[in-house]
Amino acid sequence: MIAQLTGKIVSLNFTELILDVNGVGYFVSIPMSTYDVLLKAGEGGTATVLTWLQVREDALQLYGFAKKEELEIFKLLLTVNGIGAKTALAILSSMNIPTFCSAIVNADIKVLKHISGIGPRSAERMIVELRDKIVKMFPELTFSSLPQDVPQSREMEDALLALEQLGFQRAKIQKTVADLVAALPEQERSSENIIRKALRKLNS
Repeated sequence: MIAQLTGKIVSLNFTELILDVNGVGYFVSIPMSTYDVLLKAGEGGTATVLTWLQVREDALQLYGFAKKEELEIFKLLLTVNGIGAKTALAILSSMNIPTFCSAIVNADIKVLKHISGIGPRSAERMIVELRDKIVKMFPELTFSSLPQDVPQSREMEDALLALEQLGFQRAKIQKTVADLVAALPEQERSSENIIRKALRKLNS
């Protein structure tokens, strides 16, 4: 496994890098965030990239990253059903890591849908599959606009997603749902019950 490369930049553009390492030219696919960092060195300059090697029957493809956090998020994205390496690169190229992680943690589908190739279902899938992993990786991130005594639960998030699909804005429904959950006994905090009570309150 090739984990890191250091060499001279032969060519560089928004998505691709050719790095000369002791006379061997490595073709590496990169996100725009890495391009921005490597641009400072420029062609002919020396650069180091962390790499991930994709092994397929018909090809070996290297993906490179200027920062460890980029590589870690890239690998996390590959664990999501339906997200491949090209889409993962597009995500890293579309927004910086803090913005992406905050969108996942706060279930901000509107922000995630701005990424090329990501629709509502893909956004929801990323939220469900990555939220807990990203919170563990970046514990300083928090769920926005929630009372501190109401922990975010899967049932609560499912209710928020369902209400958003019905056309309600997240900024409007988040406090409503949080207040309802705080008032409900734990055994009554199913997503269906939260949705039903929230609809009554929102439509009253």
